[in-house]
Amino acid sequence: MSNLTKQDIAAQLRGRDFIGLVDYTSEEIQYLIDLAIELKKKQKSGEAYQPLKGKTLGMIFEKSSTRTRVSFEVGMYQLGGHALFLSRNDLQIGRGETIGDTAQTMSRYLDGIMIRTFAHRTVIELARNATIPVINGLTDLSHPCQALADYQTILEHKGRLKGLKMAFIGDGNNMVHSLMMGAAKLGVNFTVATPEGYEPDAEVVQLSKEVAALNGSTIEVVYDPKEAIDGADVVYTDVWASMGMEAEQKEREAAFANYQVNDELVKFAKKDYLFMHCLPAHRGEEVSEGVIDGQNSIIFDQAENRLHAQKAVMAAIM
Repeated sequence: MSNLTKQDIAAQLRGRDFIGLVDYTSEEIQYLIDLAIELKKKQKSGEAYQPLKGKTLGMIFEKSSTRTRVSFEVGMYQLGGHALFLSRNDLQIGRGETIGDTAQTMSRYLDGIMIRTFAHRTVIELARNATIPVINGLTDLSHPCQALADYQTILEHKGRLKGLKMAFIGDGNNMVHSLMMGAAKLGVNFTVATPEGYEPDAEVVQLSKEVAALNGSTIEVVYDPKEAIDGADVVYTDVWASMGMEAEQKEREAAFANYQVNDELVKFAKKDYLFMHCLPAHRGEEVSEGVIDGQNSIIFDQAENRLHAQKAVMAAIM
């Protein structure tokens, strides 16, 4: 661990992009989580905190959203700034203007850009060409805002992160990639159980394993949900067919039939396990009603913390 002060870390974060947890050190991620918890306390006690007065965030949505749209818009307002909703139809991007030209033009008007899109390279290209901070609100490869909020939520409930075991049951998707890298950076042991052919990206797994080794944690990919969930402190799942994969729904239902998180499976987790889901959820598919609506479920704490974690990111980099 380095001997950086909070002020040093704050200075390091100013003006940075937030594209993936891979780009942030363990200390920087911990700083953002601590800041999110602090901003949450301020908001709950009615204390105004408006470091972004007079600033505007442009929000580009190529994928629709409930939590991302509302949490960024409300968060920006609470920080004293303004958020501008831009759908693909509102921009010339949809009519062939390059991402580079869009980035450079928007940099002249805005103080930050949040983009929720399909291809990860779109975010990379936007960030490369913009002169203002770019935030990844979700791509097919990663969802760092959700992962940051999730680790904030776990810390609030468990009082620590290092040494905990998280089990993810289901598709090796963008959520797995961000949670896995977050686990590696924060010293959380992470095991994902997926059917064959639905494993997470091999490069992300390899890099996460290397980072985890430096922080004293382990990353594993297995095929047996019982093996993954055994002794888990946190059990996480997500929809079997992510946005844009609806055509594969039936095929995926067959492949994931034995991967439902239900009362039978969670018996293998610790008694006081936390159940997490990034929502929206399909009850009766990836998770049973008994589990998602049960006493171990913290899904709405997670959803709420999207607001606070993203406020921390915006306050830090903008």
